[in-house]
Amino acid sequence: MTAKLEAEKRSLVKPVETRADGGKTTVSGYAAIFGDEANIGGWFTEVIARGAFAKTLLTADVRAYFAHDTGRILGRVSAGTLRLKEDEKGLAVEIDLPDTSDGRDVRTLIDRGDITGMSFGFLVLHQEWDETIDPPKRTVLEIELREVSIVSEPAYDGTSIALRSLDEVRKEKRQQNFNAAATRLRLKTNLDLRVRSKA
Repeated sequence: MTAKLEAEKRSLVKPVETRADGGKTTVSGYAAIFGDEANIGGWFTEVIARGAFAKTLLTADVRAYFAHDTGRILGRVSAGTLRLKEDEKGLAVEIDLPDTSDGRDVRTLIDRGDITGMSFGFLVLHQEWDETIDPPKRTVLEIELREVSIVSEPAYDGTSIALRSLDEVRKEKRQQNFNAAATRLRLKTNLDLRVRSKA
């Protein structure tokens, strides 16, 4: 039985910029940077691998929100008001802000320097854990992107979900070790029986 995937959120404090083109204001920045190690709650480090967004960007109708609030939508891929691209640096985001109170507020807050981050909500489809180091390191290889957000402060929601994922990996390794030990014992027992029968 496969465990149900649960959504996680990660934030990045990097420059977020606005630019005006006629009557349109566009926000641009990065929601994720490849290869950067993030300390997730002191429990583990996390790295997003280059290519992690490649498949999801082909089909996902991602939305952009303010502070992960689904009632405060800022853009959407299918509407052409949100553009996402995986480049050599990470997940590049462009949002054409709406002429709404949230859109105007976001522009003002970015221009004042009150907002400096982007975040994204995602499901992990493929990952690797390295437990030979302390704390363990999680490398995220493939993501299903759910949303991107403009955020005022970074939050690492989903830490407990990732820790459950690490626990599942550990249980699987323990089971593999048990199975390998049981197989070795069966082989040794069969060999001992054959040696005795020849004697």
